[in-house]
Parts: sequence; structure tokens; C-alpha cells
Amino acid sequence: MSDLTEAQLSTEQLVDGVLLKAFRDEVRLPDERTSVREWIDHPGASAIVPVFEDGQTLLVRQFRYPPRRTFLEVPAGKMDAPGEAPEDVAARELEEETGWCAQRFEHVGTAYPCIGYSNERIHVFTAHGLERGTQALADGEFVEVVAVDFEEALARARGGDLQDMKTVTALVYAAAHLNESSAAS
Repeated sequence: MSDLTEAQLSTEQLVDGVLLKAFRDEVRLPDERTSVREWIDHPGASAIVPVFEDGQTLLVRQFRYPPRRTFLEVPAGKMDAPGEAPEDVAARELEEETGWCAQRFEHVGTAYPCIGYSNERIHVFTAHGLERGTQALADGEFVEVVAVDFEEALARARGGDLQDMKTVTALVYAAAHLNESSAAS
């Protein structure tokens, strides 16, 4: 196997935002030529697929500014502090966005949604033993909680109706995990 690693030669920070930092790096390619890579530094996130005993899950409807449209998504949120545990983020975001708490979280996968321009990594969890908590949306956050049959949500993801990549990935990961769990029982 050949070494495909690109080595950073220099970096310039283009944006120092509240959530994101953008960089332009000069890199040495595997063939010794140089090139430019522009990329976004992201703190990472957790996404949650709530699993109710009756087969329901929860999605959230919210407007996303960059594509200028409303999406139906799994609950999710970013790491707020360096070193914050992904499961802690999942617990916080589930309650903040949906008003539900879970007794147990199961890590079902990790995905890099935008490898061409970002180092963002999303940890995906299923949430079990759900109990009512208190919804506490962040200032400026507006979401509508939607209960959906899990199989319907999965079919909508597979059929292209749900287009948010973290949601599609989370539902597919959750389905694989739930199928493995039920096969093992």
C-alpha cells in the first residue's frame, strides 16, 4: 500500500467563528508537489435516535440557514467544551431539543459527514428507557418535535425523503444495531 498522507507545510486561519474555524493550508502531496486545502475545524457532535418500546422515534423539524430550508432530523448537538464525552452531549441534546431523557444510551457508530472540507465527527447513539424531561431550547433555537414510527423514518431516509446526512446515517446505524440486538435475543 502506498502512503497517501499529505503533510501540512503552513496554515492560515481565515475565520475564527463562534462554532467554526476555517483554515487554508499549504500541503505537500504524496508525489512531493504542493497544493492548497481549505477546511473547517468543527468541535464534533452527537446524534441521537430515541427508541420507544412502541416502535416510535422522535425527529425534530427545524430551519437550516445554509440550504435555506426546513429539515426533519434526529436530535443532535455539538460538543460545547474540549474533552466533553459524546454520551454526555447526547444526553444533554436529547433533553434540550425534545424534552425527553434516557436511562441508557448505546453508541452505534461514528461518522465524518463532510470529509472533503471538515474534520467534524458525529457520534451516533440510540436512546432507551425514555422518560419525560424538560425541553430547554438554546436562545435562537426553534424546533418542532415530531413522533414518527421508526420503520417509517428509516424508509423515508432510504427513499430520499429525509436528506440530512447525519439523520440518514443515524437511522441506518440504529436500524443495524437494533436488528443485531433482536437477532442476539
